[in-house]
Amino acid sequence: MSIEWAGWSPELLVRLDRAGPLRVQLESALREAIRSGRLSPGERLPSSRAMAARLGVSRGLVQEAFDQLKAEGYLTTRTGSATRVAALMVPPMAPTARFEPPDPPMLADFRTGVPDLASFPRADWAWAQREAARTVRTADLGYGDPRGAHGLREVLAGYLRRVRGAAADPGDLVICGGFAQGLILALRAAGVRRVAVEDPGYSAELLEAVAWIGMETVPVPVDEEGVDVGALLASGADAAVLTPAHQWPTGVVLSPARRRALAATDLLLVEDDYDAEFRYDRDPVGVLQGLAADRVLLMGTVSKSLAPAVRLGWILCPPALTGAVARQKAVVDRGSPHLDQLALAALLRSGRYDRHLRRMRTLYAARRDALVSSLAQHAPQVRLSGLAAGFHAVAHLPAHLSEGEVIAAARERGVALYGMSTHRSGGAAAPPRLVLGFGNLPEQAIREAVPLIAPLLR
Repeated sequence: MSIEWAGWSPELLVRLDRAGPLRVQLESALREAIRSGRLSPGERLPSSRAMAARLGVSRGLVQEAFDQLKAEGYLTTRTGSATRVAALMVPPMAPTARFEPPDPPMLADFRTGVPDLASFPRADWAWAQREAARTVRTADLGYGDPRGAHGLREVLAGYLRRVRGAAADPGDLVICGGFAQGLILALRAAGVRRVAVEDPGYSAELLEAVAWIGMETVPVPVDEEGVDVGALLASGADAAVLTPAHQWPTGVVLSPARRRALAATDLLLVEDDYDAEFRYDRDPVGVLQGLAADRVLLMGTVSKSLAPAVRLGWILCPPALTGAVARQKAVVDRGSPHLDQLALAALLRSGRYDRHLRRMRTLYAARRDALVSSLAQHAPQVRLSGLAAGFHAVAHLPAHLSEGEVIAAARERGVALYGMSTHRSGGAAAPPRLVLGFGNLPEQAIREAVPLIAPLLR
């Protein structure tokens, strides 16, 4: 897409050798810029007056060069309009090694981990950004504290105390660019070498990120009460990454007995507060960090509550680790975007964030109900679990079915499904399970998709 300039003349890099014919050089330089794709079809050129002033040549010389390129079909102009690259002058595409046809569009995509992107509160976010730009102090436009904007850390600490039952002090919060960055910062600051992860659990991409910084991961099994604490303590890990509120991807909640057992250990814990904002049939579950604030790093983001594109998250550190995590953050990127942090703070402080969450809980609950009722009607033999929170559910398929075959057959019917096997440490496909994300799927799409795949689930 070409740049549209609002009244100003754009700049263009052109070099001329004063020892040679200047007009010929200018024509050649512009011609090459168009052929190579440096100037895109429809893109505006500087005015002849502006280009002549920048190059130190006469305006008549520039006009003659423009006229020649118009005659050759490279440039075009209309009365009252700027000179532009002709639309037909499309640079040749670079050859590719092979052509891969795009995936056919799906009638319904049950991809997990994606919120309803269409419901991003655009008006509220635009208001919050304007408010941040209007009220930011000049002194706060520098790099600032690598922990993040004090205004966001202050209001976020209050939010975590009020809504999540955390022992939160603004001084121990470090703002980061999402969960993956926060996890790397936390593990490196703590000097971890061997980290336990839930099994089934995180995707291969996140585990690769941990391996990339030289750490070994060890899987620890999860059952109906959450992570197996005995197996965790026997794993030899220095730390563990857990999702107590709504285990990813099984959806189980860490039981009170296991919470107490973990709080009594000396193990360093990274608590991913995954899906905690969206609970439906059960009372809210407080954070594990509230029981052992000296050993738990609590992490959260707005990727699910707002949108992944916001790229903001936080680490609530044990006081003894705050300085080390902040130093890691300073080395990595000197701090997350300050104005976006102030915008998020404005959303939280104004109550617009809470209002948005209430609206999204209602929307996701309706989609969850659509999935439950549609499967009950068309595939009653399929049991669903993990429905108490979040926007995904686990479908327990009959034992004789092949997870891979069901997924392949569903894709032929225009429905994208995803299996539990990709979240198991060994990739085991048994027992067969589907992880059904419904966050970014309208109710109507769910109701139309389930009858299409129901015959495959019997």
